[in-house]
Amino acid sequence: MKVLMIGAGNMGLTYSEGMVKSPLLNRKKIMIHDLSEGILAKLRKRSEFDVYEHLEDCLPKADVIFLGVKPYHADELMQKMKSMMHTQQIVVSLMAGVTIAHIKSGLEINKVVRTMPNLPAKVGKGVTSYTESIDVSRIELLMIRNLLDTTGVSIRVKNEEFINKSTGISGSGPAYVFYFMQSMLEAAQKMGFTVHDSKILVSTTFEGAIELFNKSDLTPSSWMDKVASKGGTTRAALDYMDDNNVEELIKEAAFAAFNRAVELGEG
Repeated sequence: MKVLMIGAGNMGLTYSEGMVKSPLLNRKKIMIHDLSEGILAKLRKRSEFDVYEHLEDCLPKADVIFLGVKPYHADELMQKMKSMMHTQQIVVSLMAGVTIAHIKSGLEINKVVRTMPNLPAKVGKGVTSYTESIDVSRIELLMIRNLLDTTGVSIRVKNEEFINKSTGISGSGPAYVFYFMQSMLEAAQKMGFTVHDSKILVSTTFEGAIELFNKSDLTPSSWMDKVASKGGTTRAALDYMDDNNVEELIKEAAFAAFNRAVELGEG
């Protein structure tokens, strides 16, 4: 199996670095195409990739083609690709907001998998939601899932609406966590902690809380009840957030990201 990644930016390179370790490739190199001379020069120094400047030199040879470009480049790219495609190739999109129907029409092919990646894939802790067109076989889909799992875990969802919904939760979600972390860092420094100590206090607290959650069957609400005693310090903080509607604002923010993903798809 030959895999081609088109676009070696943030997500494209992240998934390429993960997939190159997959047993499915049987030590074959991943083909990578990009337009940036600077990126190409850096990639050529790496032994695990076959680097291509021109699409015609790599696209016809690929069995699976990952699209790792920005969504606004999609139409121009597909126009270049269309004449070089054949019907047995599988296209896997990492692009937000670009529908399966749009890709099928733009490339005049039938086998498309649409995904929603997220940033923690860079450290092997990503979660990738995916769904497929009807022409992708069960065996092909299992192969794609194995490739996606090289960056963390993957979740098959039943349709593209859930791709948009996962955009609001996992795709954009790391930014919500960073937003909360930034607020806690600033609070710690305002209290007088150094930047270094603030980072340790906040990052280790997040790591520990996630570890507790993952290693038990308790809900976050149950853990909050364990931490917050009546009249105590934690209860004071939680009551303040409840009084200021923080929980509902977080939910509304997730739906704002979901709604924007729908808008991008319609546009």
